[in-house]
Amino acid sequence: MKRDEFVGKHIQRTSAGWFAVESAEDILGNILSRLPVKLLLILKVISKLWHRLIRSPNFTKLHLCQSREKPIYILFPFMDAIRSLYLMDADGVITGTINLPGLENLPSLCMIGSYNGLICFTNYPWFPHSFKTRAVVTDLEIRICNPATHEVWLLPNGSQLKRELGIGVAFGPGISEYRVLRFFCSKSKSEVIRPECEIFSSSTRTWRSIGFVQHCPMGAHHAFVNGKVFWFIPSEEDHNIPGSILSVDLDENFKIIRLPVAVTEHAFLVDLEGCLSLIVVFDDDDIMVIWFLRDENESVWEEKCRDGIPYETVECLDSVAARKNDIFFITEERYFIFSMIKMSWKELDFEELFEQHSPVVFTYTESLLPSSSDMSLNILNRSLTYAFDKKRDQLKIELKHDSGSFGFVPV
Repeated sequence: MKRDEFVGKHIQRTSAGWFAVESAEDILGNILSRLPVKLLLILKVISKLWHRLIRSPNFTKLHLCQSREKPIYILFPFMDAIRSLYLMDADGVITGTINLPGLENLPSLCMIGSYNGLICFTNYPWFPHSFKTRAVVTDLEIRICNPATHEVWLLPNGSQLKRELGIGVAFGPGISEYRVLRFFCSKSKSEVIRPECEIFSSSTRTWRSIGFVQHCPMGAHHAFVNGKVFWFIPSEEDHNIPGSILSVDLDENFKIIRLPVAVTEHAFLVDLEGCLSLIVVFDDDDIMVIWFLRDENESVWEEKCRDGIPYETVECLDSVAARKNDIFFITEERYFIFSMIKMSWKELDFEELFEQHSPVVFTYTESLLPSSSDMSLNILNRSLTYAFDKKRDQLKIELKHDSGSFGFVPV
């Protein structure tokens, strides 16, 4: 058999086999859902079938489920001149950087949350290089971003404020829905500080006041676990130290949770194994202790593990994130990953990358979720289609003439 005849028959068999895969959309969707978002945005323009499949809500859910199985870390430094997000794998290796549009010249930009591939940025509460002592005087700006799709959405303004007291983000009940809870003191002639709360909904795209509240959180540090948002409430004796925990569910039910012991200012709330977890570094003993919340109603905690810390407590603990059984610690000068399974610490060398500026870290799973609404996602789809239009014909030619140049292998 001549080479041209062999190649032609091989291409026909390959094309027929791939047509069978495309005909079974569930199989095709399962294959594509294992690919990174960057590649999916390119593959979406191959055909109408692929475009419809990749942008469908069911595929977005499927892709997110796959992505949740391999969470990584995302870091953002407190630097005036740098607006890059850094992706880090489970071994502590920086695997990529992301530059989001429209964030280049914004002052005091802070990353305060990460969930389902969406990142929340605010200009609250501190200026960079201020050592966290100088409050922002401009109005609060909140941005929801999807680093994978490079989509950034500035939320509409909320109420006029006299003082910002806290903020948090809840996700649900739908996969692409979220709510922003904002605690503040409004501008009034009264000198009495009465905390209020208002909620922004991504489905209605508006703010709604729920009035005055009895308790308000300590700033922006919070954790979203199993449909609830958790913040620290300051101690009555020392407002720099947590005294209890405030929880709010999607039905706007507020609850106070007692802490297992008196903690220090080096305390963080994280999601570990689907449970709200408390991580505390005790200065006097140079130890780190981790608790799991077993019963929210009765404030029952279980101590999971404790270990000595590999750094001096004079280095303030700036940020903590949890990924499966590993915990990432960032101090003023050093970076560590603690393995709960091995009960061991691994120090990372990011000195040249971040200079003397300690970044904030969160767990991250990339997704196709829109940052604002389906409308904004459609706009993004159109812009990406235009950007990749010139590549479409080239991809089709490669698929047709070189069956070895493109393929998928389920993993």
